[in-house]
Amino acid sequence: MFENFTVIPSIDLKDGQVVRLLRGDMNRATVYGADPGQTARRFEEEGGELIHIVDLDGAIAGAPRNIEAIAKIRAAVKCAIDVSGGLRTIEAVRAAIAGGADRVSIGSAAILDPELVRRACTEFPGRVFGSIDIREGRLAVKGWVETSQLTVAEAADRFGAAGVAAAIVTDISRDGAQMGVDAARMEEIARAVRIPVIASGGVASLDDIGALRMRFGAGVVGVVVGRALYEGNFSLSDALAVAKRPQDS
Repeated sequence: MFENFTVIPSIDLKDGQVVRLLRGDMNRATVYGADPGQTARRFEEEGGELIHIVDLDGAIAGAPRNIEAIAKIRAAVKCAIDVSGGLRTIEAVRAAIAGGADRVSIGSAAILDPELVRRACTEFPGRVFGSIDIREGRLAVKGWVETSQLTVAEAADRFGAAGVAAAIVTDISRDGAQMGVDAARMEEIARAVRIPVIASGGVASLDDIGALRMRFGAGVVGVVVGRALYEGNFSLSDALAVAKRPQDS
């Protein structure tokens, strides 16, 4: 699935609007638009092949809450979309796929209901990502408002055994803060977990994209980018150009 390093733009949804949180705090949301379909269309026009969609309200509630907004995104673009947030039952996963999701990302279920992840991977092989959200070295669950006692390695082992295609690893302390990525830490995690890792959290510049791209051989296969795109630090097309450079440059 990941033959080359992949840059994945993110659309986070809160009350149907496109937002970005600061370090996962729902009370610190910046609104970037009221039309998620238009945002998705812009990313596709710039070359995006996969868009990561986060239903923030669903992540807190434990069930999808921005279904209408996700439907608008699906209707607006032909590229692949990855849907996450509140997918804690097999029925919710099936509904997301039926609604047009090409991929789904499952996080809290790895801790709350490991059997769900296995079942989803069995029914939709190659279409399930695991979400590993890290706060101070521990896993954050239920929309990042609770902390699990599982280690990152233990969660990754569960995802790997279930058969996920990759794990989206988010550094919550950096998410939305544009303070730069910890590329070395992402490489360390990728080497330890033995499943492809998509880095998330903290991207501020094209140098961050380049630093992660250089870890492709270690298992860091992509990066999710959010606020840096919305703030105009660089364009998605610029990020994709960096991602496509030869690995030795």
